[in-house]
Amino acid sequence: MGNTGRVLIAADKFKGSLTAAQVAEEVAAGIREVRPGARISALPVADGGDGTVAAAVAGGFTPHRVEVTGPLGSPVAALYALRGDTAVIEMAQASGLMQLPPDTFAPLTATTYGTGELIRAAMDAGARTVMLGVGGSATTDGGAGMLAALGARLLGTDGRPVPLGGGPLATLATADLSGLDSRLAETRVVLAGDVDNPLTGPKGAAPVYGPQKGATAEDVRMLDAALGHYVTVLARTLGPRARELSHAPGAGAAGGVGYAALLGLHAVFRPGIEVFLELLGFPDALADADLVITGEGSLDEQTLHGKAPAGVAAAARAAGTPVVAVCGRLALSAETLRTAGIERAYPLTDLEPDPAVCVADAAPLLRRTARRLAEAHL
Repeated sequence: MGNTGRVLIAADKFKGSLTAAQVAEEVAAGIREVRPGARISALPVADGGDGTVAAAVAGGFTPHRVEVTGPLGSPVAALYALRGDTAVIEMAQASGLMQLPPDTFAPLTATTYGTGELIRAAMDAGARTVMLGVGGSATTDGGAGMLAALGARLLGTDGRPVPLGGGPLATLATADLSGLDSRLAETRVVLAGDVDNPLTGPKGAAPVYGPQKGATAEDVRMLDAALGHYVTVLARTLGPRARELSHAPGAGAAGGVGYAALLGLHAVFRPGIEVFLELLGFPDALADADLVITGEGSLDEQTLHGKAPAGVAAAARAAGTPVVAVCGRLALSAETLRTAGIERAYPLTDLEPDPAVCVADAAPLLRRTARRLAEAHL
């Protein structure tokens, strides 16, 4: 590669060790040690999962902290980000696995109520466009909690609200969405995610993602049946659209929050990385770069399915800008990387074979890795 001097660092977090902003800092520092003349700009990126609010804040959004109902029903502190009338909400902040105590799962009762409270708080602050990132959830409640927090009435045979969580949806008797917050009618909700599963069935939210949230085989069966019943009750009130949307790509995202967002919030579903690259001004930053450096903690098969580095590489390749990557560990062949638009990847494991040390010492190792990268590409 020629003597390129304008570098854009557009990497995701290294999960468990560095935020996306810290990754950019270490890479920039390493490059400057060997190429002090390089012009470096940083645009920390995310794909809608945990780390999305942090990336938005690094990109110029203002963080807002609110107390909401956590996945177990007790209060948790959650952040959302706001710029003008656009809010970035990461449901993991309110209803994510990150909000559960270690080794604690609640597959049948975890609720998305706090996600609805976050949306309400953002609308209170003036948001009229909501980017809802839906990765990392602890829930399989079909978004029922989120709808309830926004004014929906989901009642059992006794006329009282059904208990929170996916399991109790089996007892749902009537659903009334007429009380949903009236501001939703003038709020554009974009569901930003990277899964295209339907709500129910073998590829649905419970069978595919339930086990990651602590669901046993019996829990999965119960949850899938409860979600099917939920759709039936909603279809009785809202007509065939409620059933049609349960099959829509993305309905199964985040334990069915996708379904509730499509049905109740009239959301549009878009790949998370596309939404956030647009929002953070990636096209403009890319126009001014000779080399793009992307990356995340683990470059593996999952990366290719809508994760941030794949989105960055696709956009850069379309603009004819070369891309290299940094990562903690690399589980993709050179050929697969090239197919994805990444010329070469630099894993920390090249310098330190022990993955535990890579996580603990990610910052200095990444800085040394960036020096190697700069010597080869700049």
